[in-house]
Amino acid sequence: MTESTSHTLKPDRWVDEYADYLYSYAVVRLSDPELAADVVQETFLSALKGKKNFKGESTEKTWLTSILKRKIIDVYRKKSISRERSMQDQESGVNDENFFSYEGAIKGHWKEEKAPNSHSLLPEGEIENRELREILEKCISQLPGNLSAVFIMKMLDDASSDDICKELDITPSNVWVMMHRARLKLRNCIENNWR
Repeated sequence: MTESTSHTLKPDRWVDEYADYLYSYAVVRLSDPELAADVVQETFLSALKGKKNFKGESTEKTWLTSILKRKIIDVYRKKSISRERSMQDQESGVNDENFFSYEGAIKGHWKEEKAPNSHSLLPEGEIENRELREILEKCISQLPGNLSAVFIMKMLDDASSDDICKELDITPSNVWVMMHRARLKLRNCIENNWR
């Protein structure tokens, strides 16, 4: 980009133009409105401190969103460190053999007695998307430690397993196991809360 066509920063407009978008982005990923607001404020402060690093190769919104993503990943890391020990104790009770047959686990089939109830996700009548989204957000927020981070990065942010491994300092097999455990916990939570 030439100097005349490069995108220039306008920090005095950031709150009016981008705060709502950044807050919505953060609250979906953090499931905590107060923490989301704090992370957005930290994003604006970091952007102000680092505005000399803005090269104009993207829009302000894209640049601010990338800073916000880094801040959210930092939150995931902090949660992971503080919960890692307790998570190991809690997860010792999860046994995948209770849910899958050996062949079924490879092929992706549930044991018949442990399969999700077909009516638990699709009760009679039309389902309100809003209600399902609220239950799903609640269930995601209850996932312990890195399970939430991995699930959100993979499913909402469409991050690659390699990127998740780099960001959270875990192995590819950890990503697979954590996604599996997150899905089991989410399935259980949705079944228990969907009325």
